[in-house]
Amino acid sequence: MMRTLRLGTRRSNLAMAQSQQVADTITAVTGHPVELVPIVSEGDVSRASLSQMGGTGVFATALREALLAGECDFLVHSLKDLPTAQPPELVIAATPVREDARDVVVTRDGTPLHLLRPGALVGTGSPRRRAQVHRRNPRVEVRDLRGNVDSRLQRVRDGELDAVVLAAAGLARIGIDLGDLGLEPLGLAAWPTAAGQGALAVETTADAAADVQAALARIDDTTTRIAVTAERTVLAALEAGCHAPVGVHADLAGDDLRIDAVVYALDGSSRIGMDRVAVFPREYGGSQGSGDGADAAEGANPIAYAVRAGSDVARRLLDNGAAELVPRESTP
Repeated sequence: MMRTLRLGTRRSNLAMAQSQQVADTITAVTGHPVELVPIVSEGDVSRASLSQMGGTGVFATALREALLAGECDFLVHSLKDLPTAQPPELVIAATPVREDARDVVVTRDGTPLHLLRPGALVGTGSPRRRAQVHRRNPRVEVRDLRGNVDSRLQRVRDGELDAVVLAAAGLARIGIDLGDLGLEPLGLAAWPTAAGQGALAVETTADAAADVQAALARIDDTTTRIAVTAERTVLAALEAGCHAPVGVHADLAGDDLRIDAVVYALDGSSRIGMDRVAVFPREYGGSQGSGDGADAAEGANPIAYAVRAGSDVARRLLDNGAAELVPRESTP
């Protein structure tokens, strides 16, 4: 029998659900049993806002420490929770097929965000979403929001908030029944989301055992990896961390990689956007199972093309004045 692999994960319902899905996929395609190893991170126990705690990396630190200590064989993160600077001793060995990257607005009665009454209370802990909400409906008030998906939805049901903005992927992975709550999906063209939203990062050590590397390579999706590499390159090149209201979404269709990126003022009063289509060589169209460890080395490979395209979008944004909007001290 093949040895059991140990998957390190946060303890939240969403993290456990998405980790179990990865575990089940690995078992199905490789035969390796996979055991979940729950790990508590600072982001799970602190009630402070993400910006006060220092950003999205607070969810990854404890997991990475456990991985390096040998307590597990690999980790599953929500990719948008990972800083763009990758530690040299760790690699993102797989990015499985991406879920829905959109945000959704959940309300009690289905009223669209732009029609919510003046003074309506909208909950989100994201500076990007805060800026986008203000642009979509400047009459509402935005309240900082932490907690798991269930608690956020309950605050709408209880009337404490009129709406919350959530990731569609999280709702799908948990399989929550919204009951009579209203759901408004927000199109990515007008409402680009966080770099890597909807995607998972499966991380292991650079010197991981051969069977671990082989197992993770089987669940890597090249189309997803190309898109999220371009998105994270935009974020890194802008020197923008979690404090910066930056929305970016990339999509690979055939030979075309389309990148939509917008930098917002924190109060949503202004924006600078860029929409670019990069043409990939035909032989680098999306496929599954590359397992290339996100190597962006120079040369004719799809990841290098994605890095080049993302860097070009970031340069154009900066040329158009994005540096005036991005809090550059929050480098990831």
